Amino acid sequence: MVQGNPCPASRYRGGLDAFRKIVASDGLRGLYRGFGMSILTYAPSNAVWWATYSLSQKTIWSGIGCYLCEYGIGVQEIDAGEGDSSLQPGYKTVMVVQGVSAAMAGGAAALVTMPLDTIKTRMQVMDGEGEPITVGRTVRRLIKEGGWGACYRGLGPRWASMSLSATTMITTYEFLKRLSAKEHESGLT
Repeated sequence: MVQGNPCPASRYRGGLDAFRKIVASDGLRGLYRGFGMSILTYAPSNAVWWATYSLSQKTIWSGIGCYLCEYGIGVQEIDAGEGDSSLQPGYKTVMVVQGVSAAMAGGAAALVTMPLDTIKTRMQVMDGEGEPITVGRTVRRLIKEGGWGACYRGLGPRWASMSLSATTMITTYEFLKRLSAKEHESGLT
């Protein structure tokens, strides 16, 4: 049986009402419930994301790089001067690899940090029934409710959200970076 009300949002009639009731019952500290867990979630999430993003790109390039060069798909020939040339992936190919790598990194970060995110979310929405809401108490309630598997409830939507967000972020960043470099080069000539 779940102790506390896991969804107290029904007690509020809008943001201002929620603000007033939270401050009245828990003081200003109530507005920051779960903040520490947020920090503990985001730091490892970013570390896993960047490590996986880098590893994913290396893995994808090592798998498709030879294929692209051998068949001349998605590559462009670059004049290196003095009669030398080299093959370089086209910008569309690079964007696809970056997008897929970002999606894989988002999924990995979601999987690794899902228990921390679940605990943080529970701390933010649970009613402590007069007792302080702590990480330990929240974990015990969660495990009692559904075992360790309860820590991964909602993994699918979080995986999708983090993957799509990361893909959008990295492809937009890389596109704007290329666009900026082109404008910079054209301004120099």
